[in-house]
Amino acid sequence: MNNTPIPLLIDTDPGVDDALAILMAFADAQHQVVGLTVTAGNVGLGHTVANALKLCEVAGREDVPVFAGCATPLLHPSPDAADVHGADGFGDVGLAPAARHAESEHAAQAIIRLSHQYAGRLLLVALGPLTNIALALRLDPTLPERIARLVVMSGAVNGRGNITPYAEFNAYFDPEAAHIVFGAFAQFDVADWEATLAHGIAHAQVDEWCAADTPQARFYDAISRKTRAWARQGRGEHWHSADALAMAYALQPELAETASHALHVELHGAARGMTLVDWQGLGARPANARILLRYRQQQLEQKMRQAILGECKVIES
Repeated sequence: MNNTPIPLLIDTDPGVDDALAILMAFADAQHQVVGLTVTAGNVGLGHTVANALKLCEVAGREDVPVFAGCATPLLHPSPDAADVHGADGFGDVGLAPAARHAESEHAAQAIIRLSHQYAGRLLLVALGPLTNIALALRLDPTLPERIARLVVMSGAVNGRGNITPYAEFNAYFDPEAAHIVFGAFAQFDVADWEATLAHGIAHAQVDEWCAADTPQARFYDAISRKTRAWARQGRGEHWHSADALAMAYALQPELAETASHALHVELHGAARGMTLVDWQGLGARPANARILLRYRQQQLEQKMRQAILGECKVIES
Protein backbone atom coordinates (compact mmCIF):
# COMPACT_ATOMS: atom_id res chain seq x y z
CA MET A 1 0.00 0.00 0.00
CA ASN A 2 1.35 3.44 -0.95
CA ASN A 3 1.37 5.74 2.08
CA THR A 4 2.89 8.69 0.23
CA PRO A 5 0.70 11.75 0.87
CA ILE A 6 -1.09 13.30 -2.09
CA PRO A 7 0.43 16.70 -2.97
CA LEU A 8 -2.19 19.42 -2.52
CA LEU A 9 -1.94 22.95 -3.91
CA ILE A 10 -4.58 25.39 -2.65
CA ASP A 11 -5.51 28.51 -4.63
CA THR A 12 -7.24 30.77 -2.15
CA ASP A 13 -8.43 34.23 -1.07
CA PRO A 14 -8.54 34.02 2.77
CA GLY A 15 -11.31 34.80 4.08
CA VAL A 16 -12.86 33.04 7.05
CA ASP A 17 -14.19 30.13 4.95
CA ASP A 18 -10.82 29.65 3.31
CA ALA A 19 -9.09 29.61 6.68
CA LEU A 20 -11.22 26.71 7.89
CA ALA A 21 -10.70 24.79 4.64
CA ILE A 22 -6.93 25.25 4.82
CA LEU A 23 -6.87 24.11 8.45
CA MET A 24 -8.79 21.02 7.33
CA ALA A 25 -6.13 20.34 4.71
CA PHE A 26 -3.35 20.78 7.26
CA ALA A 27 -5.12 18.27 9.52
CA ASP A 28 -5.36 15.54 6.89
CA ALA A 29 -2.54 13.01 7.00
CA GLN A 30 -3.33 11.67 3.51
CA HIS A 31 -2.45 14.98 1.86
CA GLN A 32 0.57 17.27 1.95
CA VAL A 33 -0.06 20.95 1.31
CA VAL A 34 2.73 22.01 -1.04
CA GLY A 35 1.73 25.65 -1.37
CA LEU A 36 -0.89 28.36 -1.07
CA THR A 37 -1.34 30.49 -4.17
CA VAL A 38 -3.26 33.61 -3.25
CA THR A 39 -5.60 35.86 -5.20
CA ALA A 40 -7.80 38.83 -4.47
CA GLY A 41 -11.44 37.97 -3.85
CA ASN A 42 -13.02 38.12 -0.42
CA VAL A 43 -10.82 41.19 0.18
CA GLY A 44 -7.84 42.77 -1.56
CA LEU A 45 -4.63 40.90 -2.30
CA GLY A 46 -2.59 42.61 0.42
CA HIS A 47 -5.00 41.29 3.03
CA THR A 48 -5.45 37.82 1.53
CA VAL A 49 -1.68 37.25 1.36
CA ALA A 50 -1.23 38.51 4.93
CA ASN A 51 -4.03 36.22 6.07
CA ALA A 52 -2.53 33.17 4.37
CA LEU A 53 0.81 33.84 6.06
CA LYS A 54 -0.83 34.37 9.45
CA LEU A 55 -2.88 31.19 9.12
CA CYS A 56 0.26 29.15 8.42
CA GLU A 57 1.94 30.72 11.44
CA VAL A 58 -0.94 29.96 13.79
CA ALA A 59 -1.11 26.37 12.52
CA GLY A 60 2.64 25.87 12.88
CA ARG A 61 2.96 25.37 9.12
CA GLU A 62 5.57 27.95 8.16
CA ASP A 63 7.01 25.21 5.94
CA VAL A 64 4.16 25.83 3.46
CA PRO A 65 5.16 28.46 0.87
CA VAL A 66 2.75 31.31 0.12
CA PHE A 67 2.70 32.88 -3.35
CA ALA A 68 1.01 36.21 -4.10
CA GLY A 69 -0.98 36.28 -7.32
CA CYS A 70 -3.49 38.48 -9.11
CA ALA A 71 -4.69 41.65 -7.41
CA THR A 72 -7.66 42.18 -9.76
CA PRO A 73 -9.93 40.12 -12.03
CA LEU A 74 -8.69 39.61 -15.58
CA LEU A 75 -10.91 42.26 -17.20
CA HIS A 76 -13.53 43.96 -15.05
CA PRO A 77 -13.54 45.23 -11.46
CA SER A 78 -15.73 43.36 -8.99
CA PRO A 79 -17.02 43.93 -5.45
CA ASP A 80 -15.36 42.11 -2.56
CA ALA A 81 -16.97 40.42 0.48
CA ALA A 82 -15.59 42.65 3.21
CA ASP A 83 -19.09 43.10 4.62
CA VAL A 84 -19.09 39.39 5.49
CA HIS A 85 -15.45 38.69 6.35
CA GLY A 86 -14.35 42.08 7.68
CA ALA A 87 -12.31 44.73 5.89
CA ASP A 88 -9.15 42.68 6.42
CA GLY A 89 -10.87 39.35 5.64
CA PHE A 90 -10.21 38.02 9.13
CA GLY A 91 -12.91 39.76 11.14
CA ASP A 92 -11.03 43.03 11.83
CA VAL A 93 -9.65 41.71 15.13
CA GLY A 94 -6.26 43.37 14.77
CA LEU A 95 -4.03 40.34 14.39
CA ALA A 96 -0.29 40.96 14.47
CA PRO A 97 1.21 40.29 11.04
CA ALA A 98 3.08 37.06 10.44
CA ALA A 99 6.84 37.12 10.80
CA ARG A 100 7.59 35.88 7.28
CA HIS A 101 6.75 37.20 3.83
CA ALA A 102 5.36 35.65 0.66
CA GLU A 103 7.69 34.08 -1.87
CA SER A 104 8.95 36.23 -4.76
CA GLU A 105 7.52 33.87 -7.40
CA HIS A 106 4.12 34.85 -8.80
CA ALA A 107 1.26 32.48 -7.95
CA ALA A 108 0.54 31.63 -11.61
CA GLN A 109 4.17 30.68 -12.18
CA ALA A 110 4.18 28.64 -8.97
CA ILE A 111 1.10 26.72 -10.16
CA ILE A 112 2.91 25.82 -13.37
CA ARG A 113 6.16 24.87 -11.61
CA LEU A 114 4.45 22.72 -9.00
CA SER A 115 2.39 21.02 -11.73
CA HIS A 116 5.70 19.88 -13.23
CA GLN A 117 7.20 18.93 -9.87
CA TYR A 118 4.18 16.76 -9.00
CA ALA A 119 3.09 15.90 -12.54
CA GLY A 120 0.20 13.45 -12.65
CA ARG A 121 -0.24 13.54 -8.86
CA LEU A 122 -1.15 17.13 -7.97
CA LEU A 123 -4.55 17.87 -6.44
CA LEU A 124 -5.40 21.51 -7.17
CA VAL A 125 -8.16 23.00 -5.03
CA ALA A 126 -9.49 26.47 -5.89
CA LEU A 127 -11.35 28.16 -3.03
CA GLY A 128 -11.62 31.64 -4.53
CA PRO A 129 -11.95 33.34 -7.90
CA LEU A 130 -10.11 31.47 -10.64
CA THR A 131 -7.90 34.34 -11.81
CA ASN A 132 -4.54 32.78 -10.88
CA ILE A 133 -5.36 29.48 -12.57
CA ALA A 134 -6.67 31.23 -15.68
CA LEU A 135 -3.44 33.21 -15.94
CA ALA A 136 -1.42 30.01 -15.48
CA LEU A 137 -3.40 28.45 -18.34
CA ARG A 138 -2.67 31.41 -20.59
CA LEU A 139 1.04 31.03 -19.79
CA ASP A 140 0.96 27.24 -20.22
CA PRO A 141 -2.08 25.68 -21.92
CA THR A 142 -0.69 22.18 -21.19
CA LEU A 143 -1.28 22.66 -17.45
CA PRO A 144 -4.37 20.37 -17.27
CA GLU A 145 -2.32 17.43 -18.55
CA ARG A 146 -0.31 17.43 -15.31
CA ILE A 147 -3.13 18.01 -12.80
CA ALA A 148 -4.51 14.79 -11.34
CA ARG A 149 -7.69 16.50 -10.14
CA LEU A 150 -9.09 20.02 -10.01
CA VAL A 151 -11.72 20.89 -7.38
CA VAL A 152 -13.36 24.32 -7.45
CA MET A 153 -15.67 26.08 -5.04
CA SER A 154 -17.66 28.00 -7.61
CA GLY A 155 -21.10 28.61 -8.99
CA ALA A 156 -24.74 28.09 -8.17
CA VAL A 157 -25.81 25.21 -10.36
CA ASN A 158 -29.52 26.03 -10.33
CA GLY A 159 -29.08 29.79 -10.53
CA ARG A 160 -29.60 30.53 -6.84
CA GLY A 161 -26.89 33.15 -6.39
CA ASN A 162 -25.43 34.79 -3.31
CA ILE A 163 -24.09 38.03 -4.83
CA THR A 164 -26.62 38.51 -7.66
CA PRO A 165 -29.96 36.74 -8.05
CA TYR A 166 -28.24 34.19 -10.30
CA ALA A 167 -24.49 34.19 -9.58
CA GLU A 168 -22.24 32.90 -6.81
CA PHE A 169 -19.46 35.19 -5.54
CA ASN A 170 -16.36 33.37 -6.86
CA ALA A 171 -17.78 32.90 -10.37
CA TYR A 172 -19.11 36.46 -10.46
CA PHE A 173 -15.87 38.05 -9.21
CA ASP A 174 -14.04 36.91 -12.36
CA PRO A 175 -16.30 35.08 -14.82
CA GLU A 176 -13.76 35.46 -17.63
CA ALA A 177 -11.28 33.49 -15.54
CA ALA A 178 -13.92 30.84 -14.78
CA HIS A 179 -14.69 30.64 -18.52
CA ILE A 180 -11.02 29.99 -19.29
CA VAL A 181 -10.62 27.35 -16.58
CA PHE A 182 -13.88 25.50 -17.28
CA GLY A 183 -13.03 25.42 -20.96
CA ALA A 184 -9.46 24.18 -20.46
CA PHE A 185 -10.09 21.21 -18.16
CA ALA A 186 -11.90 18.29 -19.75
CA GLN A 187 -12.98 17.19 -16.26
CA PHE A 188 -13.16 19.05 -12.95
CA ASP A 189 -15.07 18.79 -9.68
CA VAL A 190 -17.47 21.49 -8.44
CA ALA A 191 -18.72 22.20 -4.94
CA ASP A 192 -21.20 25.02 -5.48
CA TRP A 193 -23.15 27.45 -3.30
CA GLU A 194 -26.35 25.41 -3.43
CA ALA A 195 -24.57 22.33 -2.08
CA THR A 196 -23.24 24.61 0.66
CA LEU A 197 -26.78 25.62 1.63
CA ALA A 198 -27.71 21.94 1.93
CA HIS A 199 -24.87 21.29 4.40
CA GLY A 200 -25.38 23.84 7.16
CA ILE A 201 -23.99 23.43 10.69
CA ALA A 202 -25.97 24.49 13.76
CA HIS A 203 -24.56 27.72 15.20
CA ALA A 204 -24.47 26.18 18.68
CA GLN A 205 -22.22 23.41 17.36
CA VAL A 206 -19.76 25.84 15.79
CA ASP A 207 -19.79 27.97 18.95
CA GLU A 208 -18.90 24.89 20.98
CA TRP A 209 -15.94 24.10 18.73
CA CYS A 210 -14.72 27.70 18.87
CA ALA A 211 -14.90 27.72 22.67
CA ALA A 212 -12.20 25.02 22.96
CA ASP A 213 -8.99 26.02 24.72
CA THR A 214 -6.56 25.51 21.85
CA PRO A 215 -4.59 28.09 19.82
CA GLN A 216 -6.46 27.22 16.63
CA ALA A 217 -9.88 27.41 18.27
CA ARG A 218 -9.11 30.78 19.86
CA PHE A 219 -7.83 32.05 16.52
CA TYR A 220 -10.79 30.78 14.54
CA ASP A 221 -13.28 32.03 17.13
CA ALA A 222 -11.82 35.52 16.82
CA ILE A 223 -11.65 35.75 13.03
CA SER A 224 -15.06 34.14 12.43
CA ARG A 225 -17.06 36.03 15.07
CA LYS A 226 -18.13 38.77 12.64
CA THR A 227 -19.22 36.42 9.87
CA ARG A 228 -21.00 34.06 12.29
CA ALA A 229 -22.98 37.02 13.68
CA TRP A 230 -23.78 38.12 10.13
CA ALA A 231 -24.97 34.61 9.27
CA ARG A 232 -27.15 34.39 12.39
CA GLN A 233 -28.87 37.60 11.45
CA GLY A 234 -29.27 36.89 7.75
CA ARG A 235 -29.44 33.11 7.35
CA GLY A 236 -31.05 31.75 10.49
CA GLU A 237 -30.17 28.69 12.57
CA HIS A 238 -27.32 27.27 10.49
CA TRP A 239 -23.84 28.42 9.54
CA HIS A 240 -22.50 27.58 6.11
CA SER A 241 -18.88 27.22 5.05
CA ALA A 242 -18.60 26.81 1.29
CA ASP A 243 -14.84 26.33 1.29
CA ALA A 244 -14.94 23.75 4.09
CA LEU A 245 -17.41 21.69 2.07
CA ALA A 246 -15.24 21.98 -1.05
CA MET A 247 -12.18 20.90 0.90
CA ALA A 248 -13.97 17.91 2.41
CA TYR A 249 -15.00 16.90 -1.12
CA ALA A 250 -11.40 17.30 -2.25
CA LEU A 251 -9.94 15.27 0.61
CA GLN A 252 -12.47 12.42 0.57
CA PRO A 253 -14.47 12.34 -2.66
CA GLU A 254 -15.69 8.83 -1.87
CA LEU A 255 -18.04 10.35 0.74
CA ALA A 256 -19.84 12.39 -1.92
CA GLU A 257 -22.79 11.80 -4.19
CA THR A 258 -22.18 13.51 -7.53
CA ALA A 259 -23.56 13.99 -11.03
CA SER A 260 -21.59 14.77 -14.19
CA HIS A 261 -22.96 17.40 -16.57
CA ALA A 262 -21.85 20.10 -18.96
CA LEU A 263 -21.26 23.40 -17.15
CA HIS A 264 -20.23 26.82 -18.39
CA VAL A 265 -20.37 30.39 -17.14
CA GLU A 266 -22.34 33.30 -18.58
CA LEU A 267 -20.26 36.42 -19.33
CA HIS A 268 -22.85 39.01 -20.29
CA GLY A 269 -25.91 40.85 -19.10
CA ALA A 270 -27.93 40.41 -15.93
CA ALA A 271 -26.88 36.74 -15.70
CA ARG A 272 -23.13 37.56 -15.78
CA GLY A 273 -21.28 35.07 -13.58
CA MET A 274 -24.15 32.55 -13.60
CA THR A 275 -23.08 28.92 -13.97
CA LEU A 276 -25.30 27.18 -16.50
CA VAL A 277 -25.70 23.40 -16.26
CA ASP A 278 -27.12 21.11 -18.92
CA TRP A 279 -28.95 18.87 -16.45
CA GLN A 280 -30.81 16.93 -19.17
CA GLY A 281 -27.96 16.46 -21.65
CA LEU A 282 -29.77 18.35 -24.39
CA GLY A 283 -26.82 20.42 -25.59
CA ALA A 284 -23.71 19.63 -27.59
CA ARG A 285 -21.21 20.40 -24.83
CA PRO A 286 -19.54 17.36 -23.19
CA ALA A 287 -20.09 16.66 -19.48
CA ASN A 288 -17.07 18.45 -17.99
CA ALA A 289 -18.15 19.01 -14.37
CA ARG A 290 -18.61 16.44 -11.62
CA ILE A 291 -21.04 18.33 -9.43
CA LEU A 292 -21.32 17.68 -5.70
CA LEU A 293 -24.91 16.89 -4.75
CA ARG A 294 -24.54 15.55 -1.20
CA TYR A 295 -21.73 14.91 1.25
CA ARG A 296 -21.89 12.83 4.41
CA GLN A 297 -22.79 15.40 7.02
CA GLN A 298 -21.28 13.60 10.01
CA GLN A 299 -17.88 13.28 8.35
CA LEU A 300 -18.00 16.90 7.18
CA GLU A 301 -18.66 18.12 10.70
CA GLN A 302 -15.94 15.87 12.09
CA LYS A 303 -13.38 17.36 9.69
CA MET A 304 -14.45 20.90 10.56
CA ARG A 305 -14.26 20.17 14.28
CA GLN A 306 -10.79 18.64 14.04
CA ALA A 307 -9.55 21.64 12.10
CA ILE A 308 -10.94 24.22 14.52
CA LEU A 309 -9.64 22.33 17.56
CA GLY A 310 -6.21 22.03 15.98
CA GLU A 311 -6.10 18.24 15.82
CA CYS A 312 -3.59 18.44 12.98
CA LYS A 313 -0.96 15.96 11.88
CA VAL A 314 2.12 17.77 10.60
CA ILE A 315 3.77 15.95 7.70
CA GLU A 316 7.54 16.20 7.58
CA SER A 317 8.78 17.65 4.31
